[in-house]
Amino acid sequence: IAFPTLLLSSFILLPLLFFSGCAIIRPPRDGGIRYRGLTQEQVQRIVQILPVDYEIEYICRGNRVIVGPKVRKCLPNGTWTDMTLHSTCYKDLRTPCDLCKKKLYIGALFPMSGGWPGGQACMPSAQMALDLVNNRSDILPDYELELIHYDSMCDPGEATKLLYDLLYTEPIKIVLMPGCSGVSTLVAEAARMWNLIVLSYGSSSPALSNRQRFPTFFRTHPSATLHNPTRVQLFQKWKWTRIATIQQTTEVFTSTLDDLEQRTKEAGIEISVRQSFLTDPAVAVKNLKRQDARIIVGLFYETEARKVFCEVFKEKLYGKKYVWFLIGWYADNWFKIKDPAINCTVENMTEAVEGHVTTEIVMLNPETVRGVSNMTSQEFIAALMSRLGGKNPEETGGFQEAPLAYDAVWALALALNKTVAPLKAKGRRLEDFNYNNHDITSEIYRALNTSSFEGVSGQVVFDAQGSRMAMTLIEQLQGGSYKKIGYYDSSQKNLSWFGNDVWIGAGPPADRTVVIEEYRFLSQKLFAAVSVFAGLGILFGIVCLTFNIYNGNVRYIQNSQPYLNNMTAVGCMMALAAVFPLGIDGHHVHRSQFPVVCQFRLWLLGLGFSLAYGSMFTKIWWVHTLFTKKDEKKEKKKQHLEPWKLYATVGVLLAIDFLSLMIWQIVDPLHITVEKFTKEAPKEDLDVLIQPLLEHCSSEKMNTWLGVVYGYKGLLLLLGIFLAYETKSVSTEKINDHRAVGMAIYNVAVLCLITAPVTMILSSQQDASFAFAALAAVFSAYITLVVLFVPKMRRLITRGEWQSEQQDTLKTGSSTNNNDEEKSRQLERENRELQKIIQEKEERVSALRNQLAERQALRNRRRPSSGQNQNHNTPPPSSQPDPKSLLPPPGYPNPTTDNHALPPSFSNSSNLYPADSKMSRNHCHNSQIPLLYK
Repeated sequence: IAFPTLLLSSFILLPLLFFSGCAIIRPPRDGGIRYRGLTQEQVQRIVQILPVDYEIEYICRGNRVIVGPKVRKCLPNGTWTDMTLHSTCYKDLRTPCDLCKKKLYIGALFPMSGGWPGGQACMPSAQMALDLVNNRSDILPDYELELIHYDSMCDPGEATKLLYDLLYTEPIKIVLMPGCSGVSTLVAEAARMWNLIVLSYGSSSPALSNRQRFPTFFRTHPSATLHNPTRVQLFQKWKWTRIATIQQTTEVFTSTLDDLEQRTKEAGIEISVRQSFLTDPAVAVKNLKRQDARIIVGLFYETEARKVFCEVFKEKLYGKKYVWFLIGWYADNWFKIKDPAINCTVENMTEAVEGHVTTEIVMLNPETVRGVSNMTSQEFIAALMSRLGGKNPEETGGFQEAPLAYDAVWALALALNKTVAPLKAKGRRLEDFNYNNHDITSEIYRALNTSSFEGVSGQVVFDAQGSRMAMTLIEQLQGGSYKKIGYYDSSQKNLSWFGNDVWIGAGPPADRTVVIEEYRFLSQKLFAAVSVFAGLGILFGIVCLTFNIYNGNVRYIQNSQPYLNNMTAVGCMMALAAVFPLGIDGHHVHRSQFPVVCQFRLWLLGLGFSLAYGSMFTKIWWVHTLFTKKDEKKEKKKQHLEPWKLYATVGVLLAIDFLSLMIWQIVDPLHITVEKFTKEAPKEDLDVLIQPLLEHCSSEKMNTWLGVVYGYKGLLLLLGIFLAYETKSVSTEKINDHRAVGMAIYNVAVLCLITAPVTMILSSQQDASFAFAALAAVFSAYITLVVLFVPKMRRLITRGEWQSEQQDTLKTGSSTNNNDEEKSRQLERENRELQKIIQEKEERVSALRNQLAERQALRNRRRPSSGQNQNHNTPPPSSQPDPKSLLPPPGYPNPTTDNHALPPSFSNSSNLYPADSKMSRNHCHNSQIPLLYK
C-alpha cells in the first residue's frame, strides 16, 4: 500500500510522540529516512519513539544508492531488524552493476510436444517459482534468476541442436534444466565437459542414476525404478508369481525393466514373456496373447500407449483375466484423446483400459503443509490453474509433474544461496562462473547434494545418485476415472492400502491359466473284476497244490515229478498275487508308501515267473537232454535221471532272478515318478486347464534294467518253445506229463512275448496297461494249472486210482504200473488182429491141401503110361518130398520140431508139405512158406 512520504535532507529528524516502540535511528550519511504511514501533521511532530512493526526505508540523495538493508522493521523487543548490517549511501556510480542485483541464467528445455509434452504445465510452474524466489530478500538477495528456455519436443536430436545454442550463445548459463529422459541423458552426459550442473524436473530413466556417467546430474523426479518396489509389493499382495512385460525400445524403459527383472527374481517372481517394440506394437501384443500373458507391465510413452491398447482391444487382451500395470504420469484422459495414428474409437479404448493399475510417484504433497515457498500444495494448484488460464488439467501435458518443476527451481535457488558464503570465503562470487570454473560447480554440487526442504511435492531429498526419494501412489482406472487405492513407501517398506480396488471378475485374476493337477487312477471296476479272477485263480492253485501233495504216493503222480508241479502251482499263485499290487495306486495308498507297492510288484512277478516257468522249463529241458539222443545211448541216459538234478536246475534259475532283482534294488531302487500329459481344457470354464498326472514305478536307468530282464526272460521263453517242439513225440515213464508241460510253455511264452512290449507301449494308459499285464498273468496261471493238474484229477477220479503204491501191491499182488497196463492193452489188440490173420491163412491152407490131393490123384493115374516112354537113365521121381524143402526160412521155428510154439490152429501144418517134390517145386514156391509163417 502506498502512503504519502516526506523526503528529509541529510541528518534532519522529524520525531513523533508515541507511547511505546523503537527509538529513532540515525539516517545514513548523504541520505534520509522515509517514514511509512505518517500523515503530514504527524511528520511535523518530532518524536523519539516509533511503534512496533513500524517500517522505515533508507533513501539517498541524488544519484547515490543504498548499500546494506534498505528497509528496517521495529521488533517487539525495541530493536530494529538487521542491526548488525550498516546502510550506507555511496557516491561513486562508475560501476552501478556492482551495486545492483546480478542476473544468473538458467538454460531450460521444456518439451511442449512429442512423446511427453510436459512443458505445457512445467514451464509455467517453473516461471512461477522464479518470480517468488526473485521477490524473496532472504534468498539470493544480490542475484536475480532468469530462465532461458526452448522446446525440445522430447526429441534427443532436437535437443542436441538446442543444447549447442544454449552453450555457445551469451549469456553463460549456470545450470541446465532439461525434461524427458532421452533429452536429459544427452544433456547430462555432455554437461560434464562444460562443468555444468544439470537439474531435471521430468526424467525417470534409471540409467541417469549412474554417477560415473552422469557426475553432475540431479532430478526432482524420482527414478522410474522407484515404481518397481511398488509393483513387486503388489505382485506379492495379489499372490502373482508370473508376469509379462512389453516396453518401448528406449533407454529409460529398458533400464527400468532390467531393474524390475532383478527385483522380481529376488522376490521369486518369474517374467515369462518380455516383448519390445519400436513404433508398431502389433506383433508384440500378439505374442503376449499367444504366450498366455495375464499380468502385464507396460513401459511406454503416452502416444505409444494409445497404439498398444488399440492392439489390445483387437486381440481381446483385456477383461477379467488380465491386469495391466502402466506408468502413472500420463494425462488422466490420455485414452480419450483422438489420435490419427490409431483406428480405434474412444469407446474401444475405454473398454480396453478399464481396470488397469498405475504406479505414480507422489508429486503433490497430500498433506496441508506450508513449505519453503510459504505455499501449500492446494494453493500451488490454484495458482498454477490461474497461470494456465483455466485450461483443462487433463488436457495439459505435464500437469502432474508441475510440482516437481516448481520444487526444482526452489532446490536450485536454495543451493545457490547456500554457496554464496563459501564462495565469498574463497574470494569468489556466483557471477564469476564460467564453463572452465570447476570450483563454483563443486560448491553448487555440494549444496544440491545436501538439500532437504519441504516443497509442494513433499520432502525434497536427493540420494547418492542424485535421484529424488519419494512415496509411490497406486491408482486404478474405475469407470473411466482414476481412483487412489493406496500408497507405498519404499524406504520404510510400508504399504498403505485403502481397500477400494475393483475387479471385473470375482477378484484379482490368476497370473496364468489355472492348472488343476489331476491324477489318473486305475478304473476300480476293472481292478475289482481282475482281482476276482486272480483270487479265484489263487484258490484254484491251492486246490491243485493240495491235490498234488495228497496224491503224491500214487504211481501216476509220482511219475509226473510232483515236487516240480508243486513249484509250478506256487509260482502261479505268486503271479496271480502280483495282480493286486499291479492295480494299487495313489487312490489306495499314500504317496510315501507307493515305493513299497512297487517292490511287491517286481518281486512277486519275478519270483513267481521263476518258480512257475522255471519248473516247467526244467522238465522239458531234461526230457530233451535224455530222450532225444541216439538209440544206442538211450538206455544209458535213462538210468541217470535223478530228482536232485531237476531241483538244482530250478534253483539255478531262481537264484539268477533273485540276484538280478537284488542288485537292481541295491544299485538303482525303484521309486515313484509322475508323468505329465497335455493339458486339457474343461468345457465349463475356459480359464482352467486340467493337468493329467500318472504315477509310475521307475528308477534312474529303468530301460536298462528292463532290457536286461526282458532279454534274459525272452531267450528263456524262446528256448522253452524250441524244446517243447523237439520233445513233442517223446514218450517216457520218468516225466509222463511233459507233453502237457510243452503245451503250457507254448501258451505262457506267447502271452509273455506279446504282453511285455505292449505294456511298455501302453504305459501311459493306466487301464490298458494294467489290463494287458494282469490278464496275461491270470491267463498264464490258469492255463498252466488247468493243463498240468486237471488231466491228472480226471484220470484219478474216472479210474478210481486213488490207492497208494503199497495198497495197490497188496490187493493185486503185482506192481504193474500204468505204463504196463497200456502195453498190455496194446498187445491184446495186436493178438486179436493176428488171430484173424491166422484164421484166414488156415482157410487158405485147407484150400491148397484139397488142390494138392486132386493133383496127386491125377498124377497117379498117368504114371503107368508115361513110365514106358521115359529114358532108362532118368531116375524116377521120388515119392517122398525132400525134407529140406519143408523147412521154414531162417529165423523162423521148425514146425516139426517146435510145434508147441505155434498156435493151436497150426497143429496140422505139417500136412502142408506133400511128398511130391515136383508139386512142391512148381505149385508151392518156397517164397510162400515165410509168408505163411509171418
